[in-house]
Amino acid sequence: MKVATVTPFIVDPGYGKNWLFVKVETSDGLHGWGECYTQADRDQSIAAHIRHFRHWAYHDFANKRGAMELWSAVSGVEQALWDLNGKRLGVPVVTLLGGPCRERIRVYANGWYSGAKTPEARAAKAKETVARGFTALKFDPFPGPWRTHISRDAERQVVDTVRAVREAVGPRVDLMIEVHRRLAPMHAVRVARLLEPFDPFWYEEPVSARDLGALVECRREIRMPIVTGEELYTRFEFREVFERRAADIVNPDVCNVGGIQELCEIAAMAEAYHVVVSPHNYNSTTVGLAATLHVAAAIPNFLITEYFVNFEPRGMEIAVPPFRVEGGYLTLPTGPGLGIELREDVMARHTARDFPPRTIPAPSDEGP
Repeated sequence: MKVATVTPFIVDPGYGKNWLFVKVETSDGLHGWGECYTQADRDQSIAAHIRHFRHWAYHDFANKRGAMELWSAVSGVEQALWDLNGKRLGVPVVTLLGGPCRERIRVYANGWYSGAKTPEARAAKAKETVARGFTALKFDPFPGPWRTHISRDAERQVVDTVRAVREAVGPRVDLMIEVHRRLAPMHAVRVARLLEPFDPFWYEEPVSARDLGALVECRREIRMPIVTGEELYTRFEFREVFERRAADIVNPDVCNVGGIQELCEIAAMAEAYHVVVSPHNYNSTTVGLAATLHVAAAIPNFLITEYFVNFEPRGMEIAVPPFRVEGGYLTLPTGPGLGIELREDVMARHTARDFPPRTIPAPSDEGP
């Protein structure tokens, strides 16, 4: 068996950003699917990495200076090779990873609050999402523009939003507070203490993991679990997070961290430091999700993973079989490889489009 072709597919999901899939085909007619993490301004550059991919990409092509584009490309190709191997052997990927620890994977909903601008609107959408069976919701309650130092009024808006959502869904639904690495420690700690009465399940990326000293400071001062990891790639960037005990939970993404094997390696490192793993998954509800589920089933220190409800409709169109959330859980695929195929005819009808870049705040946006 030899790899014959490596083909990127860029697909418009109808929301947020394009998806990027990789199809690896072999000389004897087999194929495997993988998925690359994307951002609205990076999909074409990641696809370029795939088109020029070589097995020595990291050591030679990138000279050990891999960035998001490289690691996203590597992750997609790596997943496709796992899919190929599973299909060749007639077993699911989780079997190749040592077998499952669990057959159902708990997920939390993200993206559910899109378009909701007020606490009341967020509360209404939260109730709708819980009514679909989700038992955990993640959301970013911080108003724009993104700043490391925020006003007391912005703090009050955060509290009002979280309070409204908590009152809407009741005490038994887990709420994950997303901060997106935006705050200075002084504000991250202050806001966290204001949110304690609403019993958040976690506090995600209060500061950037690129400043581990600040993250350690936050973990020491904040009395709720701290999450970090979605901006880190490979086990080598996670190593110091564990050594410095900077987080309680890590959220590496199988579509940019280096792939399935790399996510397993990070989880093994995390276990030795009593850290649990909650994979990030701002990807499609198809291949990237399938890869995440196989790892989530195989590792003992899995907690919960991400599911973007906004991406679900297009995922249902192109995935065979499509995933369906039931009672806040997904069932582990049992077919050979990743257990999922993609409909190329449907993807051809939804080719890539340009998503508008984020607007740059003007002075008038800063308020009084």
